[in-house]
Amino acid sequence: MTGRLVAVVGPSGAGKDTLLAGLARRHPGVVVARRAITRPAEAGGEDHIALTPAEFAARAAAGAFLVHWQAHGLDYGIPREVLDAVAAGRTVLFNGSRAALPAARAAYPALEVVMVTAPAPVLAARLAARGRERPGDIAARLDRSALAAPEGAACVVNDASVAEGVARLAAALSLAAAGA
Repeated sequence: MTGRLVAVVGPSGAGKDTLLAGLARRHPGVVVARRAITRPAEAGGEDHIALTPAEFAARAAAGAFLVHWQAHGLDYGIPREVLDAVAAGRTVLFNGSRAALPAARAAYPALEVVMVTAPAPVLAARLAARGRERPGDIAARLDRSALAAPEGAACVVNDASVAEGVARLAAALSLAAAGA
């Protein structure tokens, strides 16, 4: 039995991590992959595997990641073990990068993609509220937010309540109301 591997992509501030966490609570059969990031665990944000740049490079060289990329001065990686859950029939979602999709599709050709986005004023407010970026960084992220959705991606506009956003994501993934 083979499950699904889904990259959830979109601009910073779109609410990808919030929606993924909400979806996992609502659909216990869904697995949300923890990313490895060269960001200290205490830096806040998502629950991630905190690695030093040297640790990350060693794992990447050893083939420990299904896909990895750099963005915003950090390294990100999706552990190869996610494929075990897919092979067991689970739906596995990961917060990915639009720029890393070609490598992710090469590593797993059946990859599905969902793009989560929100209007620019909503993105700006969310980025400012999380307090990790300077105003110039926020402006640069907003410029990138206008990029088109990847080919074949389902699109979710996350501009309402968290519950509505989670429901929209579940619908885009065709998840039944009672489970995965």
